[in-house]
Order: sequence, then C-alpha cells, then structure tokens
Amino acid sequence: MLITRKNTPRSLIFLIDMAIAISAVILAYLLRFNFSIPARDLSPLPQVLVYVALIRMASFIIARTYAGIIRYTSTGDALRVFATVLAGSIVFALTNIVTYFFISGHFFIPFSVLIIDFLATSFGMITFRLIVKLALLEFRQPEGDKVNVVIYGAGEAGITAKRTLDRDAGTKYNVLAFIDDHVSKQGKKLEGVDILSPSKLDNLLATKSVAQIILAIMNFDPVKKQKLIEQCLTYNTKVLTVPPMIRWINGELSFNQLKKINIEDLLERDEITLDEKRISKEITGKVILVSGAAGSIGSEIVRQISRFAPRKLVLVDQAETPLHYLELEMLEQYQNTGIEFILCDISNEARMRKIFSTFEPDLVYHAAAYKHVPMMESNPAEAVLTNVRGTRVIADLAVEFGVKKFIMISTDKAVNPTNVMGASKRIAEIYTQALDKVKETKFITTRFGNVLGSNGSVIPLFRNQIEKGGPVTITHPDVTRFFMTIPEACRLVLEAGASGTGGEIFIFNMGKSVKIIDLARKMIQLSGLDLGKDIQIKFTGLRPGEKLYEELLNVEENAIPTHHPLILVAKVRKFSPGEVRENVDELISMVATHTNFDIIRKMKQMVPEYISQNSVYEELDK
Repeated sequence: MLITRKNTPRSLIFLIDMAIAISAVILAYLLRFNFSIPARDLSPLPQVLVYVALIRMASFIIARTYAGIIRYTSTGDALRVFATVLAGSIVFALTNIVTYFFISGHFFIPFSVLIIDFLATSFGMITFRLIVKLALLEFRQPEGDKVNVVIYGAGEAGITAKRTLDRDAGTKYNVLAFIDDHVSKQGKKLEGVDILSPSKLDNLLATKSVAQIILAIMNFDPVKKQKLIEQCLTYNTKVLTVPPMIRWINGELSFNQLKKINIEDLLERDEITLDEKRISKEITGKVILVSGAAGSIGSEIVRQISRFAPRKLVLVDQAETPLHYLELEMLEQYQNTGIEFILCDISNEARMRKIFSTFEPDLVYHAAAYKHVPMMESNPAEAVLTNVRGTRVIADLAVEFGVKKFIMISTDKAVNPTNVMGASKRIAEIYTQALDKVKETKFITTRFGNVLGSNGSVIPLFRNQIEKGGPVTITHPDVTRFFMTIPEACRLVLEAGASGTGGEIFIFNMGKSVKIIDLARKMIQLSGLDLGKDIQIKFTGLRPGEKLYEELLNVEENAIPTHHPLILVAKVRKFSPGEVRENVDELISMVATHTNFDIIRKMKQMVPEYISQNSVYEELDK
C-alpha cells in the first residue's frame, strides 16, 4: 500500500494535483451555471480544460508543489500551494483580457468561473495534503498507542509547542489539553484542544496517564513552577520546558530543543533585583582583578562584571585548562573588553606583585581557594598555603598598591568550622578584616553556602552517578545543605561589594536548608527512573571534617539587615592587626615542617570555635 511507503511518490502527488485542478474547472462551470451549462459556454470547454491543464502543469512544475513530504505538511507548504494556484489564475485572467479586447470580444473563461476555480483548486490541493498527512500519522501510530502530553500555557509559546509536536513528532504524541491560568481562556479550544484551568490538572494526571507536561510559559513564577513540578513528580510525569524564543533555530522551535527540567528548577527562587546604578558606578571604566577566575564562582563573577564595561579585566587562575576555556568564551562574547588571562598561583608573591604593579587594579574579587573538605582534611599544608597565605599575599598587595575595594568570597563552612578547609577560610576572613581601614583599601567578605552546579558539588556528582546507573552515594540520611544558584550568588556578591563600606562580613539569605536525600530522590525521579527498582541510594558515612548541617552565623554573631532583603551583615568580633599578622606568619611558617597535627593545633588556637568532626584531629579538642 502507498500509505506504508516512507514518502508518497512525487509523480503520484503531481497527478493527483492535476486531477484536482481539472476537476475544479469542471465543478466551477457546473456551479456557475447551476449544473446546466449553455451551449455557447459548453462548446469551448474542451479547449479550456486543455489550456487550464497546461498552465497548471507549468506552474506546479515551476513551484515544485509536488516536492514536499506530505506527512510534514506545514503552513509554509499551504501558502506555497495557495500562491501557485493564484499565479495560474492571474494568467487565466490576463488571457481573458487579451481574448476580450483583441480576439473574439468575449471572455475565454468567465470571470465567475475563474474565482470558483481558484477557490476549489486551492481548497482541494491543501485538503488533499492534510488528509493524507493525518491518515499517515494515524496509520503509523494509532491514537491508542500515542503518548499523552499536556501543554502548560495557551499563549504563543504553547501554540508553537503543539505545532512542533505535530510537525516533528506527531506520530508519537497526543496533546490532551492546554492548561492556562487566564480565566478568559479556560473552557475554550485551541487548535481543537481543550484549555483547562490548573485546578483540573491533578485529575488529568490521575486519570489519563500523562507522560509529559511541556512548560510553555516564559518567566514562570518560581514558586508556581516548583509546585507544578512536585505535582508532576507525584504521578511520574516528566516535565519539559520550551526555551526562550531567542534560542530557537532560525526563529522556529524544534522538538529536540524541548529540555528536561533540572533539579536547579526545583530550587529556583525569584530573580534578584540589583542596584545596577550603584554597581555600574563601582565597576564601569575600572581595572578589575579576579582571582580564581576560571572556577565556578570566579567565572560567573567575570561574566557579570563584563556587563558593566570595566576598562580592563585581569583574570588570574592556576588551572590551565579551565582558564583556556574561559579565554575562548570571553574573547568570543566580550571582544570590546580589555582582558588579560594570567596563569599564576596566588601564593607566588613575586608573580602576584608583578601583576599588581603592571595593572594597578581598582577592585579585587578574591575567589581563589581550595574548597573540597575531604581533600583539605588530608592536605592541611596546602589549605594553609592557598587559602591563608594566598589570601595574605593578595590582601597585602591590595593595600600596598592602593586598591579601592577587596571583596573576598568565603563560605558557610567558615562558621563554627569542623574541618581544615572551613578553618582556613575563617582565618582568611580574620586576616582581611584586620587589614580593613589600615590604609584606604576597604575589605569586604561575602559568605554563602553551596552553589548549584559548581565544580565538585553534590549535584554534578549525583547527575554523573545517575547516568552511570547508580548507586547514588550520600554520606548520611540526615545531612542538609543550603543551596543557591551560581548566578544568584554572584549577583549578590556584586551587590554586597558595591554597597560595602569596609570591614563587613555579608551573609546571604540562602532560603531553607535542603535534605540531600530528598535532593537525590527528586533528581532520580526527574531522570525518569524508579528508586529501588532502576537505581539505588547508598549511604557511605560522613567524610572527614563533614558536618550534618551548615550554618551561616557563628553562635556569637548576630545579623543586621541591609538595604537588600537577601543580604545581611554579620556582627563579628574585631581582631588586632598586629596579633593576627603574627599568628598568620607563624601558621604559614609551620607549613615547611609538613607536620599536620602541629598545623591544625595552631589553626585551632587561632579559631577557638574550630572543633573537628569525624576527623583524626578530634583528639586535639580533648
């Protein structure tokens, strides 16, 4: 059967189009003369049919109306057919004018017949294509075998999503309904599909085996989105999103561009509003140095700073490959910004001095640090070299070369630290705070928790484990963490840096802490897998130095609100610059001995609240 062929033969389409065109002329004559054609108009009919056939044949060949793949017939194909038929009808009209004025004094084809013929031919050819398309789709995938889909949003993006399904994957998907919040749309139909209110969605999911929901609303409210995703996860319904129009290929959405919801969408919050004027005044036309520029936080800070047109960006990192990739990205997107990419270890004082003397930065964003808790627990000397000595080198140079502001990126692990990494970051905080206002340089610290998707964070780890089939490893069933997206954290860093007057430790409102086991379960569900059946969760025990939960404030610290609802200032104790420098110098000098217990003992002396957990250094606390 022809319907089982992959593509309907072009020759057959051409012959059917010609049959439609000739039949349309005959029908037009019959309708015009009420099925009783006068002899005067009947006698030239054979010549008319031959002439119409020749013109239609020529126009179909020129326009290649037969060349389209019928099962993918689209609005563009219908418009091409319409234009081709119209062109032929214009030729007939011109022929009428010539015969009337120059040959016989009467029209070759009555104009009323031409109009009916034009409408009948257009309708017939377009209808033929649509009928064949629907027949092919139904034959290849009967209605009962199709996957049920619901589209959330009955606007332009929703309509486009449905048409994309019909065009690219119509043999597989059946759009059950549109869901829309606008009461004016509810109860109506859109392209033959019912528009329902969100209140009807739960019943639809429960009764219709909906495989997927496509979110086709731009700037969807994060709270509503989270509730919707949670609702879908309850029924094992996958959630896809329509990307912003700017990402569509040549202005058209393709089926492959519909993306799965990520765990980041479940932790998303309302977009942060920044005081862009203040930030612009701080950054525009200035020389900015970013340490750790190729890392997760550093690279996003670089991207956001670039929007404010700094005079020069000096990007420092010791990781060669990530810095190379950042260079490729920045040179492509920000060609007009002067950017220096410098491979350097921040603890190399001579090298860093050369960088400061050459570029004389106005602002420093210090994001360089070792951050992996278990790794630093095993290598405390390296934690001190980079997190403490590296910070001291950059901070001292900032004072020496008259940097206006020094913004340090810290961590919630510096609060009541239980591990080497957190303690080293707390010492770095203390050192920079002690330097504040020694000269004109203002030292500002920003402190926040885990960022979604950062290198080495739990989400990429889980994602990789799920892709490999598991198991997903969690240290403890009760472990919790604060989470924030990388762009969100970096926006707050810029805001805090611009508003800080020096000496502050800014802490960010991280929202509610999240149980890591709940995070893992949702990631497994979002991947379309069944926990316990397709993949397992395995508990491995707390790692050395790891906390069950993180804190943003020391027990002795209080928080003061600022102009921004998501930024607070920690009230912290002051330190004597001389005493701090003496202690830091002593700590750094101990690195050369490579005696871990002596190094940790000194760190605990400097940070009395540093109490080790699940670590060999616990004996030092007894």
